[in-house]
Amino acid sequence: MLLGLAAIADTGDDADLPVVAKYLSGQEFQRQAMKGVEMDVEIEAAIPRLEKRGKMRALRVISKLGRITYDALRFDGDNTVKKDVIARYLATETQAAENPDQRLGITPANYKFKFKGEHSRDARMVYIVELTPKRKEVGLFKGEIWLDTQTCLPVREAGRFVKSPSVFLKRVEFVREFQIRDGVAVPTKIASFADTRIVGRTELNINYSNFHRLDSPIAEGGNGPQE
Repeated sequence: MLLGLAAIADTGDDADLPVVAKYLSGQEFQRQAMKGVEMDVEIEAAIPRLEKRGKMRALRVISKLGRITYDALRFDGDNTVKKDVIARYLATETQAAENPDQRLGITPANYKFKFKGEHSRDARMVYIVELTPKRKEVGLFKGEIWLDTQTCLPVREAGRFVKSPSVFLKRVEFVREFQIRDGVAVPTKIASFADTRIVGRTELNINYSNFHRLDSPIAEGGNGPQE
């Protein structure tokens, strides 16, 4: 079976490959499943060149309409990091949720897909699919997704944005990790790194825990930050 998949992968764009097709067909369900939920977040950010750091704890809520809000519970650290790194990220995320752009989704209209084989992750096998954007546009990235071999849901997304959203940014890279729970890919961790023209490199790390639905009791232990 794997040899057959590899042979198909060598022909070019693999959007019709069964693995990729299953992933694509489940995207709308995934988007709807991630509405009407809330989770705890711990956000750590730093500007290493300035030796400035900060940490925020907050409650992240996604309404049943898909609107994202944050209720900040505590912040420790430098206010420059809070304003220029953490607050900017949160504003960008909430704005994107309120005005979703279909031109930026991981779809055959926006990306070429290349099946790269299998890899072991946490004692489980995942499919690796390389993504190449079909045009240079803010919000599109070059990288890869790792898909659970049983469900074809994403467990990892990583890459570099092909166009900077600001003249102050030179390069932005990210890694997003997920955990499969009840047929849904739940976020567990995000790491983002940006090279800026003014203060150099900035770092942002987010851990998610206690994921639950707004109409359900909090699950004991949640899904905790992943190492």
